[in-house]
Amino acid sequence: MPKRLVGVWISLVCFACLGASEVQEAPGLPFSWSRFTLKNGLEVVLSEDDTLPLVSVVMVYQAGSIREEPGKTGLAFLLENMMFMGSLNVGPMQHIGYVNRVGGEPSASTREDIAYYYQTVPANHLALALWLESDRMKTLEIDAAKAERARQSLLDEIVQRKAAEPYLESLLAFDHLLYPDFAHGHSFLGREEDILRLGVEDVKAFYATYYVPNNAALVVVGDIDMAEVKELVAKYFETIAPGKKPPVFLPPRPPDKKAVVQSFQDALVPSPAFHMGYRMAPPFSRDHYALAILDYLLFKGKSARLYRKLVRKEGLALYVTGGIEKRKDVAVMKLFAVNNNETMVELCQKSIVSEFNKLRTSDISSEELARAKNLFKRDFVLRYASPMERAMLLAEMVFSPAGLDALADQLPKYMRISPYEIRTAASRYLVPESSVILNVKLK
Repeated sequence: MPKRLVGVWISLVCFACLGASEVQEAPGLPFSWSRFTLKNGLEVVLSEDDTLPLVSVVMVYQAGSIREEPGKTGLAFLLENMMFMGSLNVGPMQHIGYVNRVGGEPSASTREDIAYYYQTVPANHLALALWLESDRMKTLEIDAAKAERARQSLLDEIVQRKAAEPYLESLLAFDHLLYPDFAHGHSFLGREEDILRLGVEDVKAFYATYYVPNNAALVVVGDIDMAEVKELVAKYFETIAPGKKPPVFLPPRPPDKKAVVQSFQDALVPSPAFHMGYRMAPPFSRDHYALAILDYLLFKGKSARLYRKLVRKEGLALYVTGGIEKRKDVAVMKLFAVNNNETMVELCQKSIVSEFNKLRTSDISSEELARAKNLFKRDFVLRYASPMERAMLLAEMVFSPAGLDALADQLPKYMRISPYEIRTAASRYLVPESSVILNVKLK
């Protein structure tokens, strides 16, 4: 067969492997993407960016800590360590070595909802990155010795974090109160007593259940040739068998409408402090967009309302931070403040409630709203300013409640928020019956 015909035949075979669900997207954004699904269920998203001769590869699994069962916390984070300990064709830590050797940067991140594995490499080494990801998806080697090393590494990290972050223990207790169920409310780090009981069979079961192509998405962004990338994806991933359908994740029941106020005593904290939280509308719901802009009004930048009032003007807090936190299908607004003494704690909380009362009863100025929107737009645009940032955004949207197809509509929805919608959202969610307060006291 002539070489030209052989090449055409190979391309046709590879295209057939990609399935018929391929869709070309051209959203109202400064970039486009191509999306398709392999026959084994792996979602693939490709986006061209020839600004630099680089390519970013992100593999994302729906394998965060919300998938853990009571008594088996820490598995999601432990698997992140295991994914670098070797597969059939790649030795322990060689994944990092291979990528570093070609001038690339590999990393990983596990959150409550998903686990990311990502690297940026020179464009001519894309095949290497895809092969490495496919090999550990298909043939990760899990044995008792490796599981023990990963377990000890996780326990060491927990100890180090507790030593470096004196308010971590209170934050974990606060999450347990604020979130409505075990899945969302327990720490992604895991409980030390649970981790000590984890066995190699627990690790294998979690990997076999969640680290499968039909529970994953592959995103490639950068200086790529679409036809070539599709052939490489088919070559390295099409032969991986799908796993059983992962258990259906059911959203939690809404929590009781009741204010919660508790205390947490800790001998290691340097100053009194408190955690304050409000349960918000789910991500991407109708109220979510107004609440996100409200987040910027309250917390983002030196001119944000709460920093300006509590730290600069009234001097009630030594430090204040906060914002909306999303864990898959649940969102909350968190605030954390450090104070000089117990009296300041009480005065600070009263000042915050007073500020929330203002938001519920009067519209904010057009100037303040414009400032918040400009800050939000800046941060949103930065999320696709580089190949890696764009790849991470696309990967996040694939498994978001809204889905990847909704990405083009997101920024306009935030930019259309009015002062009336801000006041309505504050009246609906920044209310005492939705609040949780944990006062951190010196023991």
